[in-house]
Amino acid sequence: MRGRYFAFHSGLCVLLLSLGTIAQKKRAACARCPRNAHCTNATSCRCDPGFTSLSGEVIFSNPSEICTDINECGPPLYVSCGSLAHCHNVEGSHYCECASGHELLSGGTKFQSEKENTCQDVDECSSGNHQCHNSTHCINVKGSYRCYCHHDWVARSKPLHGLKLTICEEVPFSSWTSPSGVSSQSLSHFFDKVQQLSQDFKPALAENTIQDLMQEVGELLETPGDLKTLTPSEQHCVATNLLIGLEDILRVLSKFLPNGQLTVHAPAGTELSLKVQEQGIRDVTLGQSHAKMQLNWDVVQESSDFGPSMVGLISTPGMGRLLAEAPLVLDPEKQTVLHEAHKGVLQGVPSVLLSDVISAFTSNRDTQNLSSPVTFIFSHHSVTPGPREEVFCAFWKHGQNGYGHWATTGCRMVATGDTSTTCQCTHLSSFAILMAHYDVQEEDPLLAAITYVGLGLSLLCLLLAALTFLLCKTIQNTSTSIHLQLAICLFLAHLLFLTAIDRTEIKVLCAIIAGALHYLYLASFTWMLLEGLHLFLTARNLMVVNYSSVSRVMKKLMFPVGYGAPAIIVAISAASRPHLYGTTTRCWLHTDKGFIWTFLGPVCTIFSINLAFFLMTVWIVKNKLSSLNSDVSTLQNTRMLTFKATAQLLILGCTWCLGVLQVGPAAIVMAYLFTIVNSLQGIFIFLVYCLLSQQVQEQYKKWFKGIRKTKAVSEKYTLSSGTMSDASKHSEAHSSNSSHLPHAEFLLPSFTESPAPKPWSTDHVSGFLATQY
Repeated sequence: MRGRYFAFHSGLCVLLLSLGTIAQKKRAACARCPRNAHCTNATSCRCDPGFTSLSGEVIFSNPSEICTDINECGPPLYVSCGSLAHCHNVEGSHYCECASGHELLSGGTKFQSEKENTCQDVDECSSGNHQCHNSTHCINVKGSYRCYCHHDWVARSKPLHGLKLTICEEVPFSSWTSPSGVSSQSLSHFFDKVQQLSQDFKPALAENTIQDLMQEVGELLETPGDLKTLTPSEQHCVATNLLIGLEDILRVLSKFLPNGQLTVHAPAGTELSLKVQEQGIRDVTLGQSHAKMQLNWDVVQESSDFGPSMVGLISTPGMGRLLAEAPLVLDPEKQTVLHEAHKGVLQGVPSVLLSDVISAFTSNRDTQNLSSPVTFIFSHHSVTPGPREEVFCAFWKHGQNGYGHWATTGCRMVATGDTSTTCQCTHLSSFAILMAHYDVQEEDPLLAAITYVGLGLSLLCLLLAALTFLLCKTIQNTSTSIHLQLAICLFLAHLLFLTAIDRTEIKVLCAIIAGALHYLYLASFTWMLLEGLHLFLTARNLMVVNYSSVSRVMKKLMFPVGYGAPAIIVAISAASRPHLYGTTTRCWLHTDKGFIWTFLGPVCTIFSINLAFFLMTVWIVKNKLSSLNSDVSTLQNTRMLTFKATAQLLILGCTWCLGVLQVGPAAIVMAYLFTIVNSLQGIFIFLVYCLLSQQVQEQYKKWFKGIRKTKAVSEKYTLSSGTMSDASKHSEAHSSNSSHLPHAEFLLPSFTESPAPKPWSTDHVSGFLATQY
């Protein structure tokens, strides 16, 4: 068995060796087939798939034959890939691929034949697979996408990481328009030219556009035309618009400039220094004829931006004409220092421009809180500050409403000389050097004491007068009604003045207090006007037999005029200038923009009219007295008439003209006279209309008699220890007497107008003098 196994194994090995020898003989016969071919039998060859012989024979035996690649993608076309696809030939084969911007439904891109073609468009914009810059707008198209600029934007190439991208920049001038609410032909003509520059703008000619723009700005400031006729507030609004708009336009135009520095000189001394540079240069200095700016580039460089950045400096001397009357608002720390130094109230800070107005700006818009300050060196004409004058480094702070004012917050003066001043600021804006004269009103303790004592006494007298007019029914008529309303308005006005004039902590509350004072004092003066009118009409009727007509006219007019006219004035003032109610030191009207004349105007008009009424009344009475017999001169004491006439001047508000005369060397004297005389107005009202009035004196006597009798009866009742019958009799007697007491007479019956009298006689003149004087 074992011998058979070895015999089989030996025979198998011989067979395998024989087959190998045969195969080697066959392979040796095909060895002469060319590259990319294989043998089909011992004498013939055939090209591999994807190749063809040069002779075109499929089977060949020529050993010099060559097999070359077949281009299935043609021409002629051997394979069709279908639409939205391209055929790609490779050695010995091919493949199909979806066209750019397309992909197979499966997500792949390669396939072999048209049967496998499922190519469809890819939305690169929605998928985010696009190269559009974030300043552009991506729009998908069939097989691709496009990067478009928004309306009024322009495209330009900008390098990024070695590649050139198309980015969009806002077209200059597109958002710069004339300020609303300002009507000016010169300004309209200027913006027409600006819009023409916008229409003609080409990025390659940005430098020429900048020069043309500065030329137009210079010409506008050099020849402002009707801008000079605008109100100060409107001029400030125009200046704010020009400063902000010019910065924004230059900031955009600078992006189309090559690296380097640009200097432009325009009419009226207007200058522009602009520098465009790459990152890396740390210290930058821009100089002009009358100003220089030094800053660190890292402070203003936009960290998120790429490519070059820009810094610019504009000098506009003509801007000073538009900002001539702009207010200066000091920062709280400076106000505190001035207040402590002078122990007074800071009334205002009128300022004068010493230098040109310059504007500093960079490609970075966020420059309100810089990590390191920017240095400005100004050249200006020689000036020596006076005792209450100081040089300030100020910037133009604009508000949301388009207006603005000079401010000092964030700026400090490093050094100053006769002709130059160095400032440092932690923000960028429009700057200038101002010399301010601060007017500090020193507090006069004596004047304050007179005010408080005088108004305190006036309040007491006005209260007593009002109670007299209300309770004394025997004297109630049209004249008394006017006295009562005047007393009430003055009482409320003086009370609010004493208690709330200094409540400036809450701005809204202070404005309300100022508005209330405005109304109450105007109402007081309106009732003073009605007092003067009634006095004149009463005196005029000495000449005619028509006394009752005075009462009818006054009854119809007094309440609508007395309370309606002041309400209309205050409503119009509050609607037009609500922010001018209340100042930093007093809850009263602001003096800016002539707002104080909403009070002074009516007041001056009223005391002028009342003075005329008073003089005509005196003339009428004098003529009437002289036409009567000589006994009239004994009707009133001459001294008393003189005193009452003088007091009537004060009651009619004519002495308020002393407040207007507080100017010049006599200001202190006039201030004392004004305070003394007008703080006693309530005292004079009570004195003339109550204490010196015969009717009121008689009524006071009746009141005092009634009070004394009531007190005496009370004491008798208390001390009596007699019988109940005696007490009852005493009580009946008192009740019987009290029914005839004077004070009961004016509490019960009401006043009725007497019929029209006969022509005026000595008795009528006597009555007029007794009631009115």
